[in-house]
Amino acid sequence: MEGSSRIGVFLCHCGTNIAGVVDIKRVAEEIGKIPNVVVWDHRFLCSADGIDSMVSSIRSSGVDRVVVAACSFRTHEPVFQAALHRAGLNPYLLEIVSTRELCSWVHEGEKEKATEKAIRMVRAAIAKIRDNRPLERRRLPVVPAALVVGGGVAGIRAALDIADSGFTVYLIERGASIGGNMARLDKTFPTLDCSICILGPLMNAVAQHPNIRLLTYSEVVSVEGRVGEFVVKILRKPRYIKESLCKGCLICIAKCPARAIDEFNLKLSHRKAIYVPYPQAVPRIPVIDPDACLYLRKGICRTCEKLCPTGAVDFAQRGEVVEVRVGSIIVATGFEEYDISSVYEYGYGRYPNVVTGLQLERLVSSYGPTEGRLTVPGLGIEPRRVAIINCAGSRDERHLPYCCRVGCMASLKHAWYIKHLVPEAEVLIFADEIRASGKNFEEFYRRIRLLPGVYIVKSRASEVRANPSGTLSIKAYDPVLNREVTVEVDLVVLEVGIVASRSTEAVRNILKLGASPTGGFLLELHPKLNPVETAVDGVYICGAAAGPKDIPESVAQASAAASKVIALLSRGYIEIQPHTARVVEELCSGCRICVTACAYGAIRIVERGGRNVASVDEVLCKGCGSCVGSCPSGAIEIQNLKLSQVEAVMSEMQGWEPYVQRA
Repeated sequence: MEGSSRIGVFLCHCGTNIAGVVDIKRVAEEIGKIPNVVVWDHRFLCSADGIDSMVSSIRSSGVDRVVVAACSFRTHEPVFQAALHRAGLNPYLLEIVSTRELCSWVHEGEKEKATEKAIRMVRAAIAKIRDNRPLERRRLPVVPAALVVGGGVAGIRAALDIADSGFTVYLIERGASIGGNMARLDKTFPTLDCSICILGPLMNAVAQHPNIRLLTYSEVVSVEGRVGEFVVKILRKPRYIKESLCKGCLICIAKCPARAIDEFNLKLSHRKAIYVPYPQAVPRIPVIDPDACLYLRKGICRTCEKLCPTGAVDFAQRGEVVEVRVGSIIVATGFEEYDISSVYEYGYGRYPNVVTGLQLERLVSSYGPTEGRLTVPGLGIEPRRVAIINCAGSRDERHLPYCCRVGCMASLKHAWYIKHLVPEAEVLIFADEIRASGKNFEEFYRRIRLLPGVYIVKSRASEVRANPSGTLSIKAYDPVLNREVTVEVDLVVLEVGIVASRSTEAVRNILKLGASPTGGFLLELHPKLNPVETAVDGVYICGAAAGPKDIPESVAQASAAASKVIALLSRGYIEIQPHTARVVEELCSGCRICVTACAYGAIRIVERGGRNVASVDEVLCKGCGSCVGSCPSGAIEIQNLKLSQVEAVMSEMQGWEPYVQRA
């Protein structure tokens, strides 16, 4: 095979992106000296004209293997594989050399070095591809159902889009109701329309949809399988309420004597031990808090059970694990505010009249702790002067180095809240700058800053201190006055940076997804070209779980993730990439080291011919090579990336001779 192979090499100029640094003519001359190698070059090889030229050249020259020196294989491999298929060649008889990323981009101004490196890389690819073998993709069936983890606005939108396409959706929410953080908002910027008025119809649509199985107060505990057929185990925590019997009359709540801190109102108020999170909750079925219930804690009371007209209260209820099978998964676990108490100088957690932006949303909400009356926590009075501090904990190397994306516009919205409820109040927004880049954001910015009594101070507050009177003093540097100033206020609102929710980490570990080094946000496959896909096939991400974003961005990304799932489920099958590990059973000793090394659970030990050997599940295998490196017997190889091929590449790149002679 090696002696008879004829290799075609295609060199792309990429305009001046590659050719401006790499001497393409010299590369072509040097590579053309290799026996049984034919060289072509094209200004833009990935263009329609370039692909047509490539197909024609392959057909007319009789080459049976192809090397392309161009841009990254991650973006261009499918394009060139399709060209090989059109030309009648197996798509896996292709090797791509990234002369853009690895030569021109890293050796700008070093033309000689870049050219020499390109020659070596192309020679290495030729040496490797001589031993490539034709491979074929396998087709496997897909379960026509999807799992959406997270019931915020992103998860709701994704679930509805998939369900509207005719597929079954399991929507999992760890809380007692769907709605997420958007349900906590009073209004949304820049239109100032009622948040729950937008969200409520979507929540009810989820509850009514025949294709959606809503599982609230539930958590994913394990995921096995592969794209097309994931086996998911879900823990349904006990509500101590029989959902089929509950009519939502809420008599039980009215008569419950026990109280607990209200998490929905962000600890600004108390709720009963039996509760629904908020009036518009979906489903409208109470939950009994076992940490607050007098019967579950002390064996007394049971008032709710006695008063329930349908007998729905069930203190004997226990959690149960249900198992579902789905073809794809979307993670939409949302965000939470950064623990701003760690920014000690702002006094959060020490002074009751220092609140976060989300807490202000609850204070002004008609179904919040004060029923829409804005009073200062701890003082009980309407504020006469309020300070809003932007970038609290964000864009700060000590805490969160990134922008929260919503704080600037939220601060303007919060200024409007305050002026609307207390017209005579003064509002000072401390901000280095206001970022208003979204649709109609600039107009909203102009509208708010023209309100009488609203002042934007171009400064970052440095410290918040309590006064004996109960008010707060804020220190900040004023660049106009060129000195530090101190302002006394009644209330401080911190526009806090955001991080991935605590549940995101648990789901990430179960699904083996990547995360950003700060904030814990889930990593996409490619930030520009694959923003909702992940490194795990069939698993998609959307909303604030993937990074800071506002509601329109979250909804748009949710629909994008849903479209990927719909495409997968509609096709009815998946194709498995053949670059997987293969076990040479004659050499395998069954030592199990590869089983431990595999991060994807793709290897298990089976009995063959009376002895134990390793077996690779090609569906789960990602071809990462961890098993190859760990195998002491040399019994595992990656198809079209055998050790002999790696040695051939290294020999061409470094003049290195293989240290092991292989047959």
